[in-house]
Amino acid sequence: MSEVKKVCIVASKRIPFMKSGTRYTRLSNNQLMVPALKTLVRDLGIEGKEVGEVVLGAVNKHAYQFSLARECVMDSGLSPHTPATDIQKACGTSLEAAIIVANKIALGQIDCGIAGGVDTNSDVPIEFKKSFSDRLVAISNSKTLSQKLSAFKGFNPMELLPQLPAIKEPRTGKSMGESCEEMAQRWNIAREDQDKLALNSHQNAVSAYKEGFYDELVVEFKGAKRDGTIRSDGSLEKLSKLRPAFDKESGKGTLTAANSTALTDGAACVFLCSEEYAKENDYEVLAYLSYAQSFGVNYIDDEGLLMAPAYAVPKMLKRAGLSLQDFDYYEIHEAFAAQVLCTLEAWKSEEFCKEKLGLDQALGEIDMSKLNVKGGSLAMGHPFAATGARIVGSLSKILNENGKGRGLVSICTAGGMGVTAIIEK
Repeated sequence: MSEVKKVCIVASKRIPFMKSGTRYTRLSNNQLMVPALKTLVRDLGIEGKEVGEVVLGAVNKHAYQFSLARECVMDSGLSPHTPATDIQKACGTSLEAAIIVANKIALGQIDCGIAGGVDTNSDVPIEFKKSFSDRLVAISNSKTLSQKLSAFKGFNPMELLPQLPAIKEPRTGKSMGESCEEMAQRWNIAREDQDKLALNSHQNAVSAYKEGFYDELVVEFKGAKRDGTIRSDGSLEKLSKLRPAFDKESGKGTLTAANSTALTDGAACVFLCSEEYAKENDYEVLAYLSYAQSFGVNYIDDEGLLMAPAYAVPKMLKRAGLSLQDFDYYEIHEAFAAQVLCTLEAWKSEEFCKEKLGLDQALGEIDMSKLNVKGGSLAMGHPFAATGARIVGSLSKILNENGKGRGLVSICTAGGMGVTAIIEK
């Protein structure tokens, strides 16, 4: 077997993330993904060329988008001989896509590839009740008029009521926000601390845009040049006046519209390759994707829905021979401010680290000044499948501009899973 190759991160592109139901209304996943992908292809000078693999995904997509990745490739400017794969791992989709591409490069199966993700809550699949869907299937299989008519026996007009997709766990019936509210109460996460983290996310994003950090990363689309959810006029006083968004009755609710990510539309992608390919094509290597780890927790009756990264990271650190403090930057996806803070509290807890992780001592604290330094999901938004690629692209640029360093990526997902990675320069 050939030697494992280092995986280079060379470039990334994304469109501005927008609050759902606004600027990108009526646009499909394909229409959001292609502009970012096409610009990446053009800027790398690979139009008409064959890429080893393109791996893309979306959480919300219509049945006709079963081949989303391949359709996007056909509109991207790449050679039609470029293969493409669709994946879906909730909020970890595009980070998982990057890991899949990276593994193929590391094993020498391909020289280069593109990973990405897209999501829109402005163009969602709306279904009928299953009883009505079953009738339609029965009609399509019927051969006579009487068979077709019999399919409507017992029909109730209520069956025609549309069913909108809900961000709820099928096994618990709880929304992600409701589950995170339980986590916040379990870990005693204060409302003020959540608001501070949210405010810091926005302030960092505002500063990053002002200094031009996102100029090369964000592709102008539909008249937008920056993310539509970033607020420059926030203050702790304003945030403290907002009412709880999920636990509205008990008086203990701490999650609000401000310290929870808004439903967002957007797309992002990243180009990865071997060192040999980068050298042959005169590409600057921004950073290297060196380690990755996924994990799942029993969120039914044991652990919080969004706590899987608290378990995934220490497993990855052990393999890498690193401590939690051996990082210059921490990119922790801010699905909710409380979720980030719960994870950090778990790592500080000697009881959790010993009993749950099997460690000898607590992982310890991180330097909060190194957390999401160019803004996080609370500020820029969270199109589910696109967030991982956004983070990989931004962190790689941060490391490259710094000249050296190491970054930790942590993303929680629906289904009680987490996807994590280490990126270094």
